Amino acid sequence: MKVRVLYFAALREARGCREEEVEVPVGTTLGDLYASLFPGDRVPVAYAVNQVYAAASEAPSDGDEVCFLPPLGGG
Repeated sequence: MKVRVLYFAALREARGCREEEVEVPVGTTLGDLYASLFPGDRVPVAYAVNQVYAAASEAPSDGDEVCFLPPLGGG
């Protein structure tokens, strides 16, 4: 199945793009998808599917929009 992945902040810089379409096996969790796209990177991120926060254990469906949201700094 295919999902559209959006990247923000440092994750966008690491991937070199704002978004991309990614082919993933059915049943892949958000946590698994993140680990496959950012191997060795364990930055704590929030997950969202179709603009709704989701748990790392949730699996997206074909055609979903997935976002990985890194912590933001500022003040």
